[in-house]
Formats: sequence, structure tokens, C-alpha cells
Amino acid sequence: MRKLSWWKSLERATRPVHPVTERVLAERWAALPAGVRTDQQILGRHAVGCEGTHGVFPKCNLTCSPCYHSKDANKVRVDGAHTVAQVEAQMSLLEAKRGPRAHAQLIGGEVSLLDPEDHAAALAAMRRHGREPMSMSHGDFGSDYLRALALDEKGRPRFGRLSFAAHFDSLMRGRTGIPRPRTEVELNPFRARFVEMFRDLRRDHGVRSYLAHTMTITPANLDQVSEVVGEVSRMGFSMLSFQPAAHVGDERRWTGGDYRTVGIDDVWDQLEVGLGQRVAWQALQVGDPRCNRTGFGIRVDERWVPMFDPDSEGDLAARDRALAHFGGVNFGGTTPLVLAVKVLRVLARHPGDVTVAVAWVRRLVERSGGGRRVWSSLRRGVVTPMTYVVHNFMDAADVAPAWRLMQADLVASDPAVRATQERLSACAYAMAHPETGELVPACVQHSVLDPGENEQLRRLLPLTVVEPPGPAKSQTSAQPAQPVAGDEHSLTSGFDLRLR
Repeated sequence: MRKLSWWKSLERATRPVHPVTERVLAERWAALPAGVRTDQQILGRHAVGCEGTHGVFPKCNLTCSPCYHSKDANKVRVDGAHTVAQVEAQMSLLEAKRGPRAHAQLIGGEVSLLDPEDHAAALAAMRRHGREPMSMSHGDFGSDYLRALALDEKGRPRFGRLSFAAHFDSLMRGRTGIPRPRTEVELNPFRARFVEMFRDLRRDHGVRSYLAHTMTITPANLDQVSEVVGEVSRMGFSMLSFQPAAHVGDERRWTGGDYRTVGIDDVWDQLEVGLGQRVAWQALQVGDPRCNRTGFGIRVDERWVPMFDPDSEGDLAARDRALAHFGGVNFGGTTPLVLAVKVLRVLARHPGDVTVAVAWVRRLVERSGGGRRVWSSLRRGVVTPMTYVVHNFMDAADVAPAWRLMQADLVASDPAVRATQERLSACAYAMAHPETGELVPACVQHSVLDPGENEQLRRLLPLTVVEPPGPAKSQTSAQPAQPVAGDEHSLTSGFDLRLR
């Protein structure tokens, strides 16, 4: 009996797709608008989408034009206990609704304003709920902070790997050493220094990293994108992500021209100019193509090579088999031995995949320059993963009316509003509201919910707390007062932010 129980446990542990993952992927696919349920679509076949936090630390110490934060964001103090409690609650809901594994961003204002211990505790909470966390930062912090985050009090690594996305662009003001950059190229030494901190961390302590570079695009810096792509692709980032600016957040910071003149095609054209080649993205799609365009591939020396060539029938057939047979397999959060068993179990059911995979690898090597070149590049360590992304966010004025109708289960008669509803239904980026049990698209969070949420946070976590007069003390406290457990303003009580 004990042997039978052991065998069942082993079977469950090595099952290629977790049953909850199988269910939530099917639900995600069914909920997508018909227009995006295509052969290229990843959502519902390989992933439920990305996730992010909200209302956990809205404060930032740089000034950006434009800024997606509401006018109250910088009037909320950073409080580690609040952050960790909210992250725990939000990740718990995401795990319950979206399954045991996903990528999630620790995002708010500036993550490095958190004490390193609180930052580490938030990442640990995300991992406990099966999330692969990425800390979103402006990158303006030093190696002392990074090491305090990565290592415990005895100097031992807390995590085997850290993921960070660093936002660098000339629209930001207040960065140490370059408070008012005039051009993007002036920021390259700071970008390189950021990557070097993580290289040093791995050399000294064995902590690996995944680094993304993000950048807002307006008419003021569009013509500099090509130069950024050419230089930053060599620095050691594994992803370059560009976001055409949207009219969201603090309207006082909407400067730099009419943002609507910069679209997803404009940025992609600059990307291709910077690399001096076509960047094929059509083989795989994440959500709605009006929102996201993604080129998945590798860099071999100075050349970018797509994972799947959209012009190759063989590659498209390999893509279809991969999504159909391996789409729900958890590659990132599984130990190598267990993953190997899962893959073997899939291949036992679909042995023809081996031939298809070998042929795909052969084509990938050929378009990378041939076996000799790839082998030489591997030996020199210049074969690296590289993903290029453009995220095209929507203006708040477009999102608000579309969301109101969606909350009432109504389809807009106006074509423009209906198009916004379609994009929201296919959103690849969700945020959780434990107080209502709902998940919302990121554009809704930033366009509709953030202003009210940050207004409440301003009262919950004021920058300066004034204590009520009492017999022994009646002056203003210099330190934030700690809330009383059970009080309506307790840091762990959450918000009552109704979505309907």
C-alpha cells in the first residue's frame, strides 16, 4: 500500500501539466476574443499572462514626463509591513485564480525605496505562491543595496536568481550623476553600470540574474531608439522593452508632444534600424497585436536570430506542436530531473516530436550562421537569449468608458470603444484585488483605479503622522505612528476599492 502511494505521488509530481494549469489555460483561451484565438497566440496555450502588484509602494524618487502615477502617489510613505501584507494577499488570489505558476512583477513606485529586508520578504512571498518575481526599478541604486537584498545577514544568497527590469530614458529627472539627461546616449554608462552590478554579484556570490531594460517613447526620443537598441543589446540585458507613452496618470506631466503620433509600428521600425536587420515577431503573439509585439530569439555575436521564423513552414509546424504538446509544461519552475521526466512523458505520447525538434534545431543553427560559427560563439559566451518587446498602452480617456460598459456586461456600439473592450479582454497583464476577488487589466488599474487607490493610501500611509493631543504628548510625531491591530487603518486590512 505504501509503495502504491509512493508511485501515485511520483506520477503526480512528474505529470507534464498540472491539472489546475490545464484548467486555467482552457478558461483563459475560452475568454479571449475570437479575433486573437490564432495559431500564434500564447495566452491560453502556454501561459495565462503576466501579473503585477499595485498599491504596495506607489512612491518614487525620480520625476518623469510623462508619469503614469496619479498625483497622490508621492504623498504615500513606503512601509514594508504594508507592502509584504499586500503582496501576500494579491499573490494568494492570483494563485487561486490563475494557477500554480506565472511571472509576476513587483511594481509600484520605486522598488529600491523598500528596505532590502522588506524587498526580499516580498519576493519570497511571491515565490511561495508559485510566482517568478521581477522587481521593477529605475535602476538608480548601488551595489550595497543589491547585496543587502541578495544576501542574508550571514552573507549567504537568499535566492538562486534575481530578476530586475530597469527603466532608463532621457524623460526621467533626478538620477544620481545625471539629473537632467539631454539625450539617450548620455545614459549608456549608467545602463552598463547597472548590468555590471549583477555580474559582480554572480562572480562573488553565485547569484544569477535576468535583466530587462524598459524605456518610454515619445516624439522627443523616438529618433534615438535605434541607437539605444544598437548599444544596449550588447550590454547584458536579456530583454529590451519599449512603451509608446499613453495619456495615463498625472496629467501635469504630459509633456513632449502629442503621444498619439508614436505607435507600435514606429518603434518597431526604429528597433530594426538599430539592429540593421528584420526582427520577425509574427510567429508568436501575446494577447492583442494592437497592444503587444514580441520578438523571441537569441543573439549570436551581433546578430539576432528568431526562435521561430514566420516564413518557414517547418518552423511554424514545430511551433504548433510545441504549443499543443508542451504548452502547459512548467519549464521555469521545475528541477532539471523532474523536468526531464515530464518531457520524456510527453515524447512517449508524441514520439514524432523528436524528429520535428531536431529539424527545428538544425534550421535555427543554419540561420545563426552555421554549426561552426555557433560552436565558436558558444565557447566565447556570446550566444545569449534576447527578447524585443513593444507594449502599446491605452489612454485613460479610452479605457474608462470601455471598462464601465464591460462592468455592466455591455458591448459598445461605438467601434473605437468596442476595440478598446477587445484589447482589455485580451490583456496579457493582470492585477489582483483581494477585497473583491477580481482581477483587472493593467490599463484599467492605472487609468481607472489608481487615482482612488492612491488617495486612500495617502490617508492610510501619510508621509507625516500627526498624533492626537493627549495628557502626556500633543506635538507632531517625527516618526510614523504604528497602526493598532484591528484598527480600520491597519496596514494589513487592505482597501475597499470597489470595481463596480
